[in-house]
Order: sequence, then C-alpha cells, then structure tokens
Amino acid sequence: MNRILAIFAFLVLVGFLAILMIHVPRLDLGGVIVLTVLLAAWDLFTTHRSRKP
Repeated sequence: MNRILAIFAFLVLVGFLAILMIHVPRLDLGGVIVLTVLLAAWDLFTTHRSRKP
C-alpha cells in the first residue's frame, strides 16, 4: 500500500510540475523541473527497492 501511495504522490508531483511548465515556458524553470523530477524519482527508487541481506 505504501508503494502505491508513493507512486501516486510522485505522479501528482509530475502533473503539477507539467502544468507549471506549460503555463510558464522558461528554459531555466524547465531545468529546475527536470532536476526536481529526477531527484524525486531517485528517492522513490532507493526508498522502495527490495533490500536483500
């Protein structure tokens, strides 16, 4: 259940940032948005991957 909520939250973040980028089309803002999505995806991946001892 936690993984589903985390993926949903990530998709909501991406959707919000996509709307922001559509309404404010700036190159520097696009760079910040790409960096933000990459960091959030990395956090999602490292937090919810299976850990084998």
